Amino acid sequence: MIIAAGNSGGGGGFGLLMLLAVPIIFYFLLIRPQNKRRREQLSLQNSIEPGARIITTAGMHATVVSSDDDGVVLEIAPGVEARFVKQAVMQVLKDDEPEEALDEDAADEDENKIDLSKKNDGALDDAPESSTGDVKDADKTPGEMDEAAEAVSTGKGADKPTA
Repeated sequence: MIIAAGNSGGGGGFGLLMLLAVPIIFYFLLIRPQNKRRREQLSLQNSIEPGARIITTAGMHATVVSSDDDGVVLEIAPGVEARFVKQAVMQVLKDDEPEEALDEDAADEDENKIDLSKKNDGALDDAPESSTGDVKDADKTPGEMDEAAEAVSTGKGADKPTA
């Protein structure tokens, strides 16, 4: 009994070391890098000047028209200006990045799009036949459609008379 009690007290130093090590590890792996990114983002947002091309957090490409303490006025299309808070600026594009390259990417995306618009190129001819016969639902009048719906049974044994 006395030997077991003496051995259980030896783990206190390791426990104390772990208690101190965990917050230090969290600081260096999580808190410090996050603070560094926040400072970089704040310096980027404070260095915005008129004429700079930017990307907002929503992915909108725009040109800075004017800037003040808490916001910027962006030209999002020729002649269209909108006011944003500085925190909406995600990235400032460098002047050496040509805008044509961005337009080429958009053109490539347009080529890969699929046309999903509905066209009436004989679509009624391809309509499936109705469940009641050879007349297509698209060719029926509203009254005929009601009659066809009544003819179809919706419940178990609803067509059978009870005895």
